[in-house]
Amino acid sequence: MRNTMCNRSQLIARSVLFVTAAPLAISAYSLSLASTPPNTNPPASVTLIGVVRDFKEKTVAGGHPDFEVTPSGGFGHYCDNLQAALGADGKPVFKGGGFKVKTEWKNSAGKNICYRLYNQSLGDVRGSKESGTSTGGITSASSFNKWFNDDLAFNVSAPLSMTLVRQSNGSYVYDSATDPTYNNSTYSGQFFPIDGQLFGYSAGTPHHNYHFTYELHTKFTYAAGGAQTFTFSGDDDVFVFINHQLVIDIGGIHGKVEQEVALNRLGLVDGERYDLDFFFAERHRTESNFKITTNLNLENIELPTVSNAFD
Repeated sequence: MRNTMCNRSQLIARSVLFVTAAPLAISAYSLSLASTPPNTNPPASVTLIGVVRDFKEKTVAGGHPDFEVTPSGGFGHYCDNLQAALGADGKPVFKGGGFKVKTEWKNSAGKNICYRLYNQSLGDVRGSKESGTSTGGITSASSFNKWFNDDLAFNVSAPLSMTLVRQSNGSYVYDSATDPTYNNSTYSGQFFPIDGQLFGYSAGTPHHNYHFTYELHTKFTYAAGGAQTFTFSGDDDVFVFINHQLVIDIGGIHGKVEQEVALNRLGLVDGERYDLDFFFAERHRTESNFKITTNLNLENIELPTVSNAFD
């Protein structure tokens, strides 16, 4: 995703928030960023600020049941476990009854797309499902609600910035495989932004913090003639909403999976500004891949409340 994930811990100023002496007595303050207007002169990079939440795996004290779990249908890509629209609080809503993907839905160019955007008239290729239903390793609506909300019984959070770098073709990319923080012998291109921080390292080897979520909210201006796209490639769960509607659905615990959304499929109005809401979860050893590619001019907006801050 970013191309300089702030040194794995440019993770925003501790002067913004403070932590009391008791580990679970953490005072939370809201960090507000003024909305940045669209830029008609594209910058060389775009830095966005989101919230990372750290969890403990299910087998340890205070662990969360959805982390380090095997889905009922086995590891793989799962879809349709969320409501199609964000909730009133701007967060994803779990519904269950989803399915494991057997073969991916694709557009006419052969790129994976969300099953919800399938349109035969555009030359899309229909994917297929495994038999039966499965939540993809999500225990319940209550457990899922903790993924992207502060709950000191299960998680601690902090701001985390990410820089997307403009490419020669005009797109912006953040890729953990090429980020200098991770493109080395310690990380081998893997995305572990809070190693040794918050709850610290997970048990065992390799020595990383494997259990966390990341939430990012941004805006963009739709250009009908701009062939605008947003693509994610990585693991584990990734859910992207545009105009509050689910457009990328990569649920479950799996290896690297990619989906692309072409914005001209979404019925947007030329020149109007829209929300893009991004939700990511890393729930299982041992890999963590993270790549965003987009030609959208994304803007920073208000950061959600966090429970902690650190360098």
